[in-house]
Amino acid sequence: MQPDPIRVVVADDQPAICSGFAALLAAQDGVEVVGTAGDGRELVALVGRTRPDVALVDVRMPELDGIEAKRLITDDHSTRVLILTTFDLDAYVYDAVRAGASGFLLKDVTAERLVEAVRLVAEGAVLLAPAVSRQLVAARFADVPGARPEPASAATLSPREREVLLQLAKGRSNAEIATDLHIAAETVKSHVAEVLRKLGLRDRIQAVVYAYEHGLVGR
Repeated sequence: MQPDPIRVVVADDQPAICSGFAALLAAQDGVEVVGTAGDGRELVALVGRTRPDVALVDVRMPELDGIEAKRLITDDHSTRVLILTTFDLDAYVYDAVRAGASGFLLKDVTAERLVEAVRLVAEGAVLLAPAVSRQLVAARFADVPGARPEPASAATLSPREREVLLQLAKGRSNAEIATDLHIAAETVKSHVAEVLRKLGLRDRIQAVVYAYEHGLVGR
């Protein structure tokens, strides 16, 4: 029995780029492109109609930029957003992840990497391109006096749950965490749910931000 295809929409205000990414993804096994959009408002409406699993979104678009469009999408839908940009600026990385984006890639990404990213994001991973590494997110807090200390709520995590949180902060999917920690994927899902519950977080994207903001990464 074949799994359902990953449903994807593509949004970019440059028609050639939009159609190119859409064609590339549509040619992949297990991926179905269900629509394209040329601006942020069109994207929000498209997501409302098609309910895709993943939206591949240009960060700079007319009407609404990709980050603001992502915020509106998150309010009503479970669609995961993979942000594309030509600029490797850390402010975009932080704002995109803080808004709940599941990934952030440069537009010069290889076709293979783009397809892999869509599949991983659909599974629940958080991705940043090598050129837009998580060190940029961490650096946002490195020089800030009085950066928030680790809160007491983190102490409620079991050693295994803390390991899972750190794996989430590295952008690992459930399958990758299961392999790294030598536990079952279903066990990983249970640990992720407990981490989110104990820390009062909405989703694994917030868990990434939490880990960086409170200095848990790199310890």
